[in-house]
Amino acid sequence: MDWLRASAAEQGRAILAGLISPVGQAEAYLEAAARHPYGKRIYARLTPERARAEAVAAHDRARAGLRRGLLDGVAISWKDNIDSAGIATEAGSRLLAGRVPECDAAILAGATLDGLVCLGKTHMTELAFSGLGVNPMTATPPNSIDPALAPGGSSSGAAVSVALGLAAAAIGSDTGGSIRVPAAWNGLVGFKPTTGAVHGKGIVPLCRRFDVAGPIARTVEDCAELFAVLRGENAPDLSDASPAGLRLMVLDGVPFDEAREAPVAAFHDAADRLAKAGARITHAAPPCVAEAMALAAILFAPEAYGIWRDQIEDAPELMYPPILDRFRGGKEVLAATYVDGWEELARLRANWDQLVAGFDAVILPTAPILPPPVNRLLTEPDFFARENLLTLRNTRIGNLLNLPAISLPTGHPACGIMLMGRSGHDRALLAAAAAAEAALR
Repeated sequence: MDWLRASAAEQGRAILAGLISPVGQAEAYLEAAARHPYGKRIYARLTPERARAEAVAAHDRARAGLRRGLLDGVAISWKDNIDSAGIATEAGSRLLAGRVPECDAAILAGATLDGLVCLGKTHMTELAFSGLGVNPMTATPPNSIDPALAPGGSSSGAAVSVALGLAAAAIGSDTGGSIRVPAAWNGLVGFKPTTGAVHGKGIVPLCRRFDVAGPIARTVEDCAELFAVLRGENAPDLSDASPAGLRLMVLDGVPFDEAREAPVAAFHDAADRLAKAGARITHAAPPCVAEAMALAAILFAPEAYGIWRDQIEDAPELMYPPILDRFRGGKEVLAATYVDGWEELARLRANWDQLVAGFDAVILPTAPILPPPVNRLLTEPDFFARENLLTLRNTRIGNLLNLPAISLPTGHPACGIMLMGRSGHDRALLAAAAAAEAALR
């Protein structure tokens, strides 16, 4: 068995059984990342000294029968906007070059206490403000399916590190789709928790009212285990998950506007398989979705620009122009417009909660397009802007409505199916996703 491509949970069980060693796994991942032809485009920096020390400690705990959980000794990667003590954390931006935090982010500190091994920090979109994963200012990771295509972002290196067998799983962050898009475009599972469900201290912000960290992995079980680690709680038992009787609502309307043929066909094929496995599927197109989407322009960019204005305007030449333009798009929004937008969004969130109370999940294509070619994105600014907005269109619904959301592979290359749960009901969504996964695999 190729243990580098085994799921994180499988590796944890193999460590418990004595089939593999945390030390051997960490060394194998570090070597694979160092020698991979795209390794330096995936990892911003490896952390071999830290990884080896953590792996030795995990090995000793395993021998003594003192493992701290299923993932004790499992080696994962961390997105480069998550602070790591004494190790540069630059959030994919030349504005933050040489930034070295003194402390680990709260979630990295907690994961370390639970025994996870930190392999290093992965490349990402500049300050996390794009869903395409293209970053000519630092590095653009290759799509694992086709290196000429965009990897998805902003957690680009996070997803690719898992897909290419350079980490057992990864922790990324999601503001408008940044976990789920790269997961879908690289054939993985990506879970965005409800905003506020995971501690944000020590994570370089983009929009604090939307930002949330979460896992990218090979299975729903892995995501559930990692989510539990991030929250410092026990993972849910997903062993009895079954699609029979699952109550699903297809979100018609907005998610299919201008959608390309392949992602739509993959979604319908996945939905058909869920129905054949016993899921009960209905359709709806509640107007509150389009109304919430109309607020995006006055909510995301103003907060992002407000957080980063001083650094950006002190050195705008250090930024990739399309990303700079996205930040500056929030410059002229009036404070009254911003406040009114949040009050309207609160009303729409309450409306949505009432509409979906009877469903286990709402389903839709993760992204309405396939990953576009990097060369066109880098040379055609209008193409970049159009594809980026479409890429994040479906995932952003979950961020605006503050829903937990997870992308599952459909079996069609670079096409995911997304399940959105009820706000705050993250564990229930993971159970529904495990049931759906059983029908889709």
